[in-house]
Amino acid sequence: MSCEHLVCASCAAPVVEGRCLVCRSARSRLHRHDGVGFSPQLMLLVAVLLAVVAVALVHLPG
Repeated sequence: MSCEHLVCASCAAPVVEGRCLVCRSARSRLHRHDGVGFSPQLMLLVAVLLAVVAVALVHLPG
């Protein structure tokens, strides 16, 4: 999500400009990069690793 087209309810200015405390707070929340989310590349890597492990388990003798 981007704050380019959002308008602040407090000061009626574009949020991206950060004119008031409410704008700055909303902008920082939208642009926070705290590492909690998973990137598509990481999810793909995990899926590939799980597939490799599954194939290895199927082909084990026993």
